[in-house]
Amino acid sequence: MKIDFIDHIVIIVKNIPATEKFYSSFLGKPAYLDERMAIYETGETKLFFVLPKGDYETRDKDKGGLNHVAFGVHTPEELKSFETMLNAAAIKHSGIKIDKHGGKDYIWFDDPDGGRVEIYCRPL
Repeated sequence: MKIDFIDHIVIIVKNIPATEKFYSSFLGKPAYLDERMAIYETGETKLFFVLPKGDYETRDKDKGGLNHVAFGVHTPEELKSFETMLNAAAIKHSGIKIDKHGGKDYIWFDDPDGGRVEIYCRPL
């Protein structure tokens, strides 16, 4: 038996409008949006961005918890398009780099809550 896909990921955020503006810049319009939640669909995976049940608490992504979410593309041209889109949206990013472990191209940037997001190029 094996897992075929990631069904969903839930990320706690501190501001739905800022999160929606940020993620819509590269994921498109959310499938669902209200004052407490934004839901996006990418492939077979749903991404839930929700407000906390209490106070929002930041964490050090390099010391525990979720380190980053990586979205995938299959061509260097698609990755370059994301870099162009990030530049147009004035989103600070790493520029296209090569993964020292996998040898693949990627680009990373942080969302409004400091969560790391990566676009990873995995050719077919």
